[in-house]
Amino acid sequence: MRFIIFVLKFLFGLGLSLVLISVGVAALAVWYFGRDLPNYQQLVDYQPPIVSRVHAGDGRLLAEYATEKRVFVPVKEIPMRVIHAFLAAEDRNFYSHMGIDPVAMARAGATDIMRVLTHRRPIGASTITQQVAKNFLVGGELSYQRKIKEALVALKMEKALGKDRILELYLNEIYLGSGAYGVAAAALTYFSKSLDELSVPEAAFLAALPKAPNNYNPLRYPDAAKTRRDWVIDRMVEAGFLSPEDGAQAQATPISLRHRDETEVVTANYFAEEVRRDLLGRYGEKALYQSGLSVRTSLDPNLQAIADRSLRAGLVAYDRRHGYRGPVAHIVAGSDWRARLAAVPVPAGAGDAGWQTAIVLSAGAESTTIGLADGTIGLIPFDEMRWARKVIDEDRLGAVPTRPTEVATVGDVVLVEPLAGEDKGAKERRYTLRQIPAVSGALVAIDPHTGRVLALTGGFNYEMSQFDRATQARRQTGSAIKPFVYLAALDHGYTPSTLVLDAPVVIDQGPGLPKWRPSNYERRYFGPTTLRVGLEQSHDLMTVRMGADIGLDAVAHYVERFGIMDHMPREYSMLIGAEETTPLRLTAAYAMLVNGGKKIVPTLIDRIQDRNGVTIYRADDRPCDGCENVNWDNQPPPELPDNREQIVDLRSAYQIVSMMQGVVERGTGRVVASLGRPLAGKTGTTNESNDTWFVGFSPDLAVGVFVGYDQPKGLGRHETGGVVAAPIFRDFMAAALKDQPPIPFRIPPGIELVRVNATTGALARPGDKTVIYEAFKPGTEPTGEGPVVVSGGSTLTDDEDAASMGVTAGEAPDSETSAAGAPPPVAPTPTTTAPRTVPATGTGGLY
Repeated sequence: MRFIIFVLKFLFGLGLSLVLISVGVAALAVWYFGRDLPNYQQLVDYQPPIVSRVHAGDGRLLAEYATEKRVFVPVKEIPMRVIHAFLAAEDRNFYSHMGIDPVAMARAGATDIMRVLTHRRPIGASTITQQVAKNFLVGGELSYQRKIKEALVALKMEKALGKDRILELYLNEIYLGSGAYGVAAAALTYFSKSLDELSVPEAAFLAALPKAPNNYNPLRYPDAAKTRRDWVIDRMVEAGFLSPEDGAQAQATPISLRHRDETEVVTANYFAEEVRRDLLGRYGEKALYQSGLSVRTSLDPNLQAIADRSLRAGLVAYDRRHGYRGPVAHIVAGSDWRARLAAVPVPAGAGDAGWQTAIVLSAGAESTTIGLADGTIGLIPFDEMRWARKVIDEDRLGAVPTRPTEVATVGDVVLVEPLAGEDKGAKERRYTLRQIPAVSGALVAIDPHTGRVLALTGGFNYEMSQFDRATQARRQTGSAIKPFVYLAALDHGYTPSTLVLDAPVVIDQGPGLPKWRPSNYERRYFGPTTLRVGLEQSHDLMTVRMGADIGLDAVAHYVERFGIMDHMPREYSMLIGAEETTPLRLTAAYAMLVNGGKKIVPTLIDRIQDRNGVTIYRADDRPCDGCENVNWDNQPPPELPDNREQIVDLRSAYQIVSMMQGVVERGTGRVVASLGRPLAGKTGTTNESNDTWFVGFSPDLAVGVFVGYDQPKGLGRHETGGVVAAPIFRDFMAAALKDQPPIPFRIPPGIELVRVNATTGALARPGDKTVIYEAFKPGTEPTGEGPVVVSGGSTLTDDEDAASMGVTAGEAPDSETSAAGAPPPVAPTPTTTAPRTVPATGTGGLY
């Protein structure tokens, strides 16, 4: 008996000693590993990186920017079926344990012994709290030291943060595959749904992903994904979150992924990239990619689609006029042609344009038979190949082809597009031959009253080139600058009926510099000409005389005030378009003409909100007293003040608008007149047709079009702004204004409309063929007689050698003039001499 008592005492003492030793070791471990535990308090106010989203003007998604694609959702807003699915799969006892689960740890420990012995990775038994500790604070190192620290941090987190905050951090932080972080982003990625729209099977699928999201990708491993999802559903039934009947029904549901519909997303890559650069400049990279900005832009998706379509069609039309550069590739057209064709890379830009690669299988007298990568057999009618003249060199094309084999031979890989109106179910569909244009361009559409950029496309295709020609390309304007030279003249005493001599001139550029002899397009001149006709027909020589008369400082003031350039060199070549600017800046300047001379700044962003919905930027900064917290009861909207700066006499602005309307009706832009509605604009072409422009407007929409090669070179003879750019403007306006009634240009107070002869500017007389209503400021109407502006001072003289230069008088050409013969810009000699004039009988004018 004594022996038994002794043994019991010994065992008790030994046990007590072991307990004390264990407690001591545990205390020592807690002290040792707890010395440098990460500061879990930072998680109290932690805000995870979330995606910044950019929306079009109608609210549709335009772009997302994030280092981790995440949408933060407070735990109280997460549906219980989603929470139950994750608790069942990851930590069934989450709301009852203290941060660690000893029972689960013991069970996992026993299992891990066998896994280690078989050289497999331990499975562990981390609670959700431990996973948060690992993901945020401790790291994922596979070691017992990390597990101890993880457990210690988890215990402390439970006391400091509380269960709901820990679950909130977990559900918003966890990576769920396909680039999605957090349950909200995953719901959008896999099912294109918000959390409250998820079904039980969908929530269970998301809960199946945390352990190994790539291994349960339903596209790559559908069976494994369904097995894992069904396991989660079984766990939900076991935990009492689902009834057995509901669980069986959920397991019978297939995994059906759904991506965002095209109607939910807007594609405008050049616009989106410009917005991204703006946000990056305002707030920096971290804020853009991690702070969850919500950005509402000015983009009009309908106008953007029209802009993309119109510019592409215009570039293709120009490119076709300049020949066919040959097939994409050449392969053997054997029995395995489909595999060979599929191996040929599709040229960048073709897919977005709706074009496909095809192999030429045979060529007949009237058509070419082609095969597509999907096995479809089609035909290219010869009429769709006649444009494909062979390019010999930059300036020469071969003869118009007479048969298909002169264009394509068997084995050629070519780009094709189905002909419009073709039956998709036809046995042999018909196609047209395509090629990616070598030329590029830009189109910008602006609301002239606010400066909001409604559409912007900076090239044929963003995939081909991310260089945005709308905002980054600085190109010479050519004659597109002339409205601002004429505007300066109108504010310096000229009228639309003032006569200016259009004849050869010589400009003295200063000591030691050669004289400059600018010339009109096609080297013809037209004598005394009204300002209106000079602008309509884009005469260079009279523009130079007029600019010399009013002075380069005066012209530069307008160019700079309208934002075309920050500083215009005081050089005569600037008068006819040697200056460089971007399509966006020039279009904004034109917008300020049609809005009555009000200062606007082009903007792509309407509003920016932070992650909490607080507005941190608004483009419209007009004050609005009483606009907030107002109940609407059919009362009229508040009247907001117009705080736009008046930068030019609104009467002069209207006179220019009226003259530019004549450019469309009778001048170099009359290809636009076919639309039959009030439109105005101006063509522009530089030396050798390196740059072509058409910038214009309706009363409520300003649009600029530029076309040119990225490495400037001539577009070809007769390829002027009126031929290349104006048709793109016309097609855009035709679609953009399709459902809108024609609106006349608004006439401001202080303008008198007088009937005049459109050619001479004189008061209209019986028998005059072309009579218009001309806009005059009171007291400036033509009186029947007036002088002609001949020269602008000592720096400018008549060119007496004109005859020897082959210059002949003639009628106004159909195409516009350009800055032909313009030298490199040089500083001119200032002039203060009064203009020389000669009388002109029966015409109107001030000089």
